[in-house]
Amino acid sequence: MNSRALWIDNSASKQYLFNEQHPFHPIRLALTEELLRRCDALDDKAEIPPASLDEAREEVALIHRPDYITAVSALSEPSPALTAIDNAPQYGLDQGGDTPYFPGMETASLAVVAGSLAAAEAVMSGRADRALHLAGGLHHAFPDRASGFCVYNDAAAAISSIRRKYGARVLYIDTDVHHGDGVQWFFYDDPEVFTLSIHETGKFLFPGTGFHHERGHSSGYGSCLNLPMEPYTEDDSWLDVFKLGIVRAVEAFKPDVIVSQHGCDAHAFDPLAHIHCSMRIYREMPRLIHELADQYTNGRWIALGGGGYDHWRVVPRAWGLLWLEMSAHPLLDSIDRLSHGGMLPEGWPTLQSPHRPDQLPSTWLDDTSTWTPMPRRQEITDKNKAMIEIALQHL
Repeated sequence: MNSRALWIDNSASKQYLFNEQHPFHPIRLALTEELLRRCDALDDKAEIPPASLDEAREEVALIHRPDYITAVSALSEPSPALTAIDNAPQYGLDQGGDTPYFPGMETASLAVVAGSLAAAEAVMSGRADRALHLAGGLHHAFPDRASGFCVYNDAAAAISSIRRKYGARVLYIDTDVHHGDGVQWFFYDDPEVFTLSIHETGKFLFPGTGFHHERGHSSGYGSCLNLPMEPYTEDDSWLDVFKLGIVRAVEAFKPDVIVSQHGCDAHAFDPLAHIHCSMRIYREMPRLIHELADQYTNGRWIALGGGGYDHWRVVPRAWGLLWLEMSAHPLLDSIDRLSHGGMLPEGWPTLQSPHRPDQLPSTWLDDTSTWTPMPRRQEITDKNKAMIEIALQHL
């Protein structure tokens, strides 16, 4: 493996758990790590700890509102005060919402931020060319509230730290099926941070934003590119739009570093969206980002996790492919050469859960020849093509 790629230890971030039934569950991390270790793809020498919680707390205080931070702290107690509970809804943390408060929430959220800060510092200091923090990518959190399973915005904290300490131009690429709204709004008027998000259109999916006319504000106008895709988009159309968008953005913006978010919920198996892509996009998107980082940013690339709610069949393979690309692992040669990417390790996974499916994939990539053909394929492709042509007019 290439020693210029570092893996951030996710152990502390595994405490980021709303409840056992919540779709945002850290078992995704455990399954991915087991898969990679079975493939001899995780080298302990390439693993580094997150930043300190004190450092994370300082960064959080720079991007999140003080009253929100106070609310997070109060709601993290084993038995929060009634006043804190009454105020929880205004901060997006009520028990009936998608981001319910839980004991230890503050520490767990800071641990996520700490991991992304460590990834950013490792790359920007020159210790590594690439760093991966899979527990990160909580892109929906806003300065004053939680949203979409996200309490603190670790991606925004990492980008803010890079800007303050190194003055670098940051290209943020978001491949989650849900629009990267929080990160976009944090930097909407900043010409030194370019945000690009490819996602299912907000006409049909949370958070209801991310349209191509959202291009930035004031001096940041033109530093925001949204690629809202039609429901039931498949691999070819998704990848065509992604490549056109990212190449144009890199050429126009000329970043010093790439920060990417790798939610893997655009897969056809994901229960929370309507995109119909296969594992192929999770092989191809990291490959393209890596190529562009080598070409434009001297290899500087910081990657984070994100969404992905088919915990067993999709997330470990997608995130596994991401790390294999970042670490330039030789296994990629056989994945690219063999039918359906070759076989996954026999006996993986050993983890047990009442939610474990009866049937698990046996290959890295999907055999899409067995999938039911998608109706309206040409109509969907044409709509996506028309969208990208309009979106790129202002770059």
